[in-house]
Amino acid sequence: MNDSVRFPAHWPVLGICGFSGSGKTTLIERLVPRLAHRGLSVAVLKHDAHGMRVDAHGKDTDRFFRAGATVVGRDPEQSFLRRAGGTLIEWLQPLVRAHDLVLVEGHKRTPLPARIWLASRGHASPPSGAGDFEATWTREDDRLAAMLEWIDGWLPAQHLRRPLRAGLLIGGDSGRMGSAKQRLEYAGRPWASRVARALRPVTRQPLLLGAGEVPSDLSQLIRLPDAPDLTGPIAGLVAALRWDPHADWVFAACDMPLLDEAAVEWLLAQRAPGRWAVIPRRDEGVLEPLAAWYDARMLEVLEGLDRPVAAADHAKAHTPQLSPERARAWRSFNSPQDLEDL
Repeated sequence: MNDSVRFPAHWPVLGICGFSGSGKTTLIERLVPRLAHRGLSVAVLKHDAHGMRVDAHGKDTDRFFRAGATVVGRDPEQSFLRRAGGTLIEWLQPLVRAHDLVLVEGHKRTPLPARIWLASRGHASPPSGAGDFEATWTREDDRLAAMLEWIDGWLPAQHLRRPLRAGLLIGGDSGRMGSAKQRLEYAGRPWASRVARALRPVTRQPLLLGAGEVPSDLSQLIRLPDAPDLTGPIAGLVAALRWDPHADWVFAACDMPLLDEAAVEWLLAQRAPGRWAVIPRRDEGVLEPLAAWYDARMLEVLEGLDRPVAAADHAKAHTPQLSPERARAWRSFNSPQDLEDL
C-alpha cells in the first residue's frame, strides 16, 4: 500500500499520532462524543501495522471475504464494510465526503493535512523524518481540553480553505413574466448582470446555469447544460456540483435583481463546520434556496430531490432568519405584478 501521496490541504483530516501506549485511542474515545455534541459528524480511520481482526474466523462474512468478495455486514443497529487493499486516500475520500471531520489514528509518517503528536515514555518527540506536527502534548497536559481548543481554531479555518464557486441560474421561457427575466432591466442594468455583479465576493466569473439568453456582458462566461436526469432549477444546481464536485457553491437566480454584494458577503459569513447548506428564510417564512450556499457534500442530497427548497429539510442545512432590511435583497420577481412593484 502506497500512502505517500499528498492529500488535499483543505481536507478536514486530522492525524492523532504517537507510539503504542501513548493514549491515542483513549483521547479519540473521549473526543468523539464531545464533537458530536457540537453537531459535527466524525469518522475515525484506524491504522494497525500489525494486522486487524474485524471478523470472526469461519463466520459466513469471513468466508465470503476470504473467497475474494467485498463484504457488507448489517444488523438493525450497525453495519460494516470489509474489502481488500486500497490506499489511504481511497479510504479517506468517501469519509471526507460524508463527515465534518475525519480522525486518523496512527500514520505518524504520513503527510496528512494536520497531525498532533502524543508523547509517551521514551518517545517525547516524533521519530526522525516524520515531518512536522501542529502540536505535541504529554501525559501531564489536559489533552482533551487542548485538543478541543485546537480543533475550535483549526477546523473553521480549514472549512474556509475549500474551493468556492458561483453559479448564476438563467431563466427558461419565463412564462409567468411574459419575457426573459434575465434580460429585463432595473436601474439601467439587466437583471442577470446585476446578480452576476452581486456574486463578486465569490468570483468575477460565475458559471451560467440554464439555456436562457444572456446580456452581452455575460456572453463570455462558461455555461453548463442542465443535468439530463433532472428538471427545473435543481438540474442546474446538480450540473454545477457534478462539474466541480470538490468545490462549495453559491447559487443565485437571475430573478433577484436586488441581490447585492453585501447580501452575498452575509451569506458567506454563515458558513461553519457542521453546516452543509445555508438557505436563508424571509420574514414570511419563505425559504430562498436559489440565493444560497451549498457544501460540496450536498451533491448526493440534491440528486435525490425534485426541488431545491427540499434541501432545507436536511439535518445539516442552516436556515437563518433574514432581517426585514436584508430580506429585500432575497426577493424574487416572477410576474408582471412583481415587475410593477419593482
